[in-house]
This record gives sequence, structure tokens and C-alpha cells, in this order.
Amino acid sequence: MSGAPVGTTDEAPPAERLPGLWRNRAFNLLWTGQCLSDTGSAMADLALPLLVFQLTGSPEQAGFVGTVGFAVTMACRLPAGILVDRFDRRRLMILCDAVRLVLFTLLACAIQARHAHLAVILAVVAVSAAATALFSTAEHAAVRSLVRTDQIITAVARNEARAYGTSLAGPPLGGLLFGLGRALPFFGNAVTFLLSLVAVSAIRRPLQQPRPPAAAPGSAPAPGAAGGAGRQGLRFVLGNPFLRALLVIAAPLNMAFTGMIFAMTISLRRSGLSPALVGLVGMVVAVGGLLGATAAPALQRRMRLPTLITLICWSAAALMALSVLLSTSIATAVPLAAAVFLGPTANAALFGYQAAVTPDHLQGRVVSLLLLAATSTAALAPALAGVLLAHVAGRTALLAFPLLVAVAALVATFSSGIRSMSRPS
Repeated sequence: MSGAPVGTTDEAPPAERLPGLWRNRAFNLLWTGQCLSDTGSAMADLALPLLVFQLTGSPEQAGFVGTVGFAVTMACRLPAGILVDRFDRRRLMILCDAVRLVLFTLLACAIQARHAHLAVILAVVAVSAAATALFSTAEHAAVRSLVRTDQIITAVARNEARAYGTSLAGPPLGGLLFGLGRALPFFGNAVTFLLSLVAVSAIRRPLQQPRPPAAAPGSAPAPGAAGGAGRQGLRFVLGNPFLRALLVIAAPLNMAFTGMIFAMTISLRRSGLSPALVGLVGMVVAVGGLLGATAAPALQRRMRLPTLITLICWSAAALMALSVLLSTSIATAVPLAAAVFLGPTANAALFGYQAAVTPDHLQGRVVSLLLLAATSTAALAPALAGVLLAHVAGRTALLAFPLLVAVAALVATFSSGIRSMSRPS
């Protein structure tokens, strides 16, 4: 495997060993700040299309706002990786929080003054999406510098739990606030970015390892340096057997889970289930993900990482296939929730190991490449599900998603990169 051995790259001297995860002030500050800002973002994500629909009466324009945010995030992902590896990560994160704080404060004030036009909303969405892409890449890259190598997988699992928890709490809170006043979710989101800014500012530990002089933050880039830096990250990913396997596994897994949940929602509604029962299925699946993220650290400690990844992939494929057989009744929620329960453990093991084997000066570029591959395929999943449900009869359309997971399982079973995984120490 290319790169430095696990547990030896950029290790702190014994006298500077970091504390246990629950006593790690720096990591807990970052985690808590992101709990708050992720909740605020989930509130705003629900309120934005509602706001546009109220202002324009157009469902198409309401959907277009979300599309713009996603497109900007994808376009900024790779440049964000280069910036994160070049400049001071703490300053980048503070800058992103400050920009988003100002944007959503101005948007809330514009709503309150009845000056929130579609062009204003789109500008806020686009700039905040760019800032979010940069911040999230910096956060992923910084974890390695804040925790011990043997804690990285557990730290990533805690971040997974945070994501599921905030996705459950944020939308209902956003809907409640929007009902009380259209500007309130956006004022609330601005407050969460302020709290995140304070938390990041309070972290005293460096969020990256020292750079050689040629790569020192703030040094003038050479002509073509950005393109060369991007190619360096791509070469590292393609030259590392584990990262190559992760690239191939993450894309079908993310597409399968996102597409299966979307397709199951449509299929159940077609079968005559009431919207309330369809919503209950979605809630059961989301709770399965939250419980899985909470249990991920314990699960990954109980078996070898290659065995864990392979077992999870094959189990998820079987559970999704069972869910397809039950796709006309509410009982489909049980195997689907069980499959989603396994997802956070796989993500924590795979992306935690990625953080352990990637040198710190390449973290941003490697993370941005992997996130781009995973999230772009997930974004295509609802469109794929819609086409399949429209043109393929019965349950056959839904079988595409267990088959995608089976592809990931085959890669996990036979990949030398996955078989060579060992627990970071």
C-alpha cells in the first residue's frame, strides 16, 4: 500500500499524545459546533423551498433552489480540497462560518423587510453552498490532527451519529419556526453559525501538520500549481489499493441507499399506503441509521476490518432484497432500517481508515475526491429510481439497488486493498 504505514504517519511524540476521545477538548469543541450548525442547516434546508414556494407559487422554482445548492457544492468540492491542503484549516473554517453567518442574517432581515426576492435567495444559497463545501472538507481533513490514530474510526462514527441526529431534529424544528415566522429559521441558522465560529476559534490545537516551506500556507503558488496539486491527490488515490477500492465501493453504496429509500417511498404510496404511514416508514429507516451510527464504534471493535466491511456489504444487499419482497406493506421498513443500521459502521470504518492512511498534507484533496464520487452518485439516485419505477414493472425496478450493493460487496470481497486493512494503532 502506498503512503506511510498506518500509525506512523505524522504521529505526535509520546509526550504529546492526545487524550481519550470523550476528554479531547479540541475534538469535542469541533463536534459540538457542528452539531449546532448542522441542525441550523437542516432547518434552513427545509425552510428555503417553502419560502420560495410562498413567494413565487412555483414548485419548479422551489426545486431549482436545491439544485443550485447541490451544483455549487459539487463544483467547489475539488478546489476546496486544494485550498484545505494549502492554507490554515482553522482560518478557512472561521472564514466560512463568518460568511454564512452574514449571509443568513442578511437573508432573515430581507425576509422581515419583505425584500427577499428569488435572486437574493439564489445568491445566498450559492455562496453558502461554496462555503459549506470548503468547511466540510476542512473538517474531514482536520479530524486526523485532533485525535489519536487508533481513535479515528470512532471519531468518524461520532460524526456519522451527528449527521443522522441533526437530520432528524433539524427539519421538524425548521418547520415549527417557519410556521411562527418566515424569517425565524434563517435567524436561527445564523445563530448556529455564530456558535460554530466560537467553537472553532476556541480550538488551540493545530488542525494540520507542519508543512515544508514550499507548501507553507500563504506562499505564492507557482503557475499551474492548482492543477498539479489536484493531480497529486488523484495520483495518490489511484496508486493506493485501499483508496481505489473505497472509490469503487462508496459510489454504488451511496447510490443504492439513497435510491432505495426514495424508490420505496414512491412504491409504498403507489400501493395505497397513506402519507402518514409512508412518513412512519421514513422515520423508522432514519432511526435505524441513527442507532447504527451510535453502535458503530462497538461493532467495528469486534472483528477485523476486512471481515467487517465484507459482512456489512453482503448483509445490506440481502436485507435490501428482503425489503423489496415486502415493498407493498409497511413491514418493508424493518429490513430496510436494518440495512441502513449497517451503513454508518461501514462509513466509519472506510473513511476512518482513509484518514489514517492518507498523509496529512493530502487529506483535503483525497477527501474531496472521495466525497465528490460518493455524493454525486447519491444525487443521481432519485432520478434513476424515477426512471426505473416509470419503465420497469413491479418489484423488478427496486432490485437495481440491492444489485448495486452486491457490486460493492464483490469489490470488498476480492479487493486486495480491503483485505490488507488493519486496525489503526
